[in-house]
Amino acid sequence: MDSNDTTRTTRTIRHTLRRLDRAGLDALTAALAADGRTVIGPRARDGAVVYDPIDGARDLPWGLIDEQDGGHYRLVPGPDNAAFAHVVGPQSWKKYLYPARQTLWHGRRDGQRFSVEVPADPPPRYAFIGVRACELAAMAVQDRVFGVRAHSGQSAGQQQYTDTGYAARRAGAFIVAVNCARAGGTCFCASMGTGPKVESGYDIALTELTGGGQSVFVAEGGSDAGWALLDHLGAPDAGDGDARAADRVVAATREHMGRTMVPGVERLLADNLEHPQWDVVAARCLSCANCTMVCPTCFCTTVEDTTDLTGEHVERWRRWDSCFTVDFSYIHGGSIRQGAASRYRQWMTHKLSHWHDQFGTSGCTGCGRCITWCPVGIDITAEARAIHETGAGTHQGG
Repeated sequence: MDSNDTTRTTRTIRHTLRRLDRAGLDALTAALAADGRTVIGPRARDGAVVYDPIDGARDLPWGLIDEQDGGHYRLVPGPDNAAFAHVVGPQSWKKYLYPARQTLWHGRRDGQRFSVEVPADPPPRYAFIGVRACELAAMAVQDRVFGVRAHSGQSAGQQQYTDTGYAARRAGAFIVAVNCARAGGTCFCASMGTGPKVESGYDIALTELTGGGQSVFVAEGGSDAGWALLDHLGAPDAGDGDARAADRVVAATREHMGRTMVPGVERLLADNLEHPQWDVVAARCLSCANCTMVCPTCFCTTVEDTTDLTGEHVERWRRWDSCFTVDFSYIHGGSIRQGAASRYRQWMTHKLSHWHDQFGTSGCTGCGRCITWCPVGIDITAEARAIHETGAGTHQGG
């Protein structure tokens, strides 16, 4: 059941939508585990939906939905006993594809000699269950960042650098995506063109239909491996009524987004680098870096060297960092971005504007995590709208 980018193709011949019940979803999970994969899915823990290893469908957050707003998150019982009625929580799949801490190399001194060893452990084989459209879009963004595929204006042959660890973990992942049946209070994927329906990059896509306290799942393969697994499970064909119901679910979700990003935000921010709104938001921003830690596309890191007490052994680690920390922009003589206004501007303009120049796409997929998990409820869509409504078009650096 291995899959990679070459096999994730849309199939319109020989394949029809399939239908899974709860037992079928459990069988899907079991088949992936039997294939030697670590199955990761959403589950309720510590008052939030997180991505952890699961043993079966019983571990999913059945019957729970999440209330989300600026600086607010709470799990509450939902109207249906659904498995995927929640949206996204504080974690993203980046946790597994681009871990927060990675060992780059080990060094050891032996007398006058010093040897360096790069970890050569085989990459884990993951199966991700419950991946949303905005999260698939985030994976595609990081594919460009880490050199897994070329971005706009660049051929694959022009790619000079590839993060081999990320590439190996990404290539080995089997993805079971879920079309969103509801939008959260801070979701704005529709205005970013990244959801709520998954379009590509998955092996199997599910749409959950609920009624009478029961769930059925309309399943579609997105790769040869995905279709093969559905065949292996003996999943029956879905009826026309199921297909129409699945379409209605996604259409309704699209119409009920919690937030909307202003159009043309890429040019808007580039033209307003000296707008007074940067000082307004800085007065509230704590520079806590929560927004970057929960973001599924942020990739800033720093490097740490550690030694043991004897000085005989050293390790170099890479760990997540944030452009909101003062030290991140430190060079000889001090930090370049000493104020909260310059740090917030750097993050927002890079995410929504300059990312297009670097990687041919926006760095934001509209998941809304940065709004929900900001302690003071700063809303990236509201900040863009404030600049839009009073924009002076300065187009100045700073």
